[in-house]
Amino acid sequence: MSQTSKQIRLAKRPTGMPEQDTFLFDENEVKEPAEGEVVIRTLYLSVDPYMRGRMIDAPSYVPPFELNQVITGSVIGEVVQSNATNLTEGDIVIGSYGWQTYYTANETEVRKIDQTIAPISSYLSILGMTGLTAYFGLLDLGEPTEGETVVITGAAGAVGSVVGQIAKIKGCHVVGIAGSDQKINYLTEELGFDEGINYRNTDDMTAAIGRACPNGVDVFFDNVGGDIADAIMQHLNKYARIPLCGAISSYNLEGVDQGPRIQTQIIKKSARMQGFTLGDFANRFDEGTKALAEWLREGKLTDRVTVVEGFEQTPEAFLDLFRGKNIGKLIVKVAEPEVSK
Repeated sequence: MSQTSKQIRLAKRPTGMPEQDTFLFDENEVKEPAEGEVVIRTLYLSVDPYMRGRMIDAPSYVPPFELNQVITGSVIGEVVQSNATNLTEGDIVIGSYGWQTYYTANETEVRKIDQTIAPISSYLSILGMTGLTAYFGLLDLGEPTEGETVVITGAAGAVGSVVGQIAKIKGCHVVGIAGSDQKINYLTEELGFDEGINYRNTDDMTAAIGRACPNGVDVFFDNVGGDIADAIMQHLNKYARIPLCGAISSYNLEGVDQGPRIQTQIIKKSARMQGFTLGDFANRFDEGTKALAEWLREGKLTDRVTVVEGFEQTPEAFLDLFRGKNIGKLIVKVAEPEVSK
């Protein structure tokens, strides 16, 4: 089998908002599978905010992307050629080989997914990294209890939308903050959030949060940081918990991000603020996936994805994350499955 794979590589390290010339399109011949290997055809690939941090050559919880190498990330693909024991043609798998249309992988580098639970794209969203991030971040660090108030920034995004739904399952009063009326309607009408705040239409965020949270804030799940987070901090209750998942408001800043000093507020409220990454819970992924899948089957969770068609649109889809164009998880659809099983 002679096959060429399209690839997207990191051409340069961006300063500020990445642009199209940050990315380089290339092609490479697909390697024939050796013993224990398979050739995978990409069906869906993921674009995620954390990838922006990996474009900088700086220490972090994951290594930076290498210049002129394929940008790596989660991918769902179909096995189209197998020289392995446990995978056959037509199997649908998930791996982390990134932005390319074909890839030759060892069978241990990918995991076969159960297509009976949900659409296969769900393994990049609610049954994948974003769902697990929401599950462990809220339940282990936020520790919500019935009747408490949970506030979520970036609430209509991939992680935030799942956090809010889990908080509702736990009987909480849920307030979501997002950047359009369409997103607020999605949160309150489709996902069952109790309140939504469109920060773009709000002159006084501190007052708006006070109105939405008359009993204060017990759990603040932060995906955004910045001025919005500063305003929420003014409404913390005693022993509030603050899981720090992301800070997308600052990812493309060219200078140093500055804001109010929050130590006094944390001390006064005996609050607990803790950053985390999904890797902290790697030994419990099966637990999280099982719980999310069960809630999905029971109709307690809704999985909405924004799908962009075409491999060539991947860089633009990535940039759309920072323009706030997605509702739920944003993924790129590259191809349809070829083999019927």
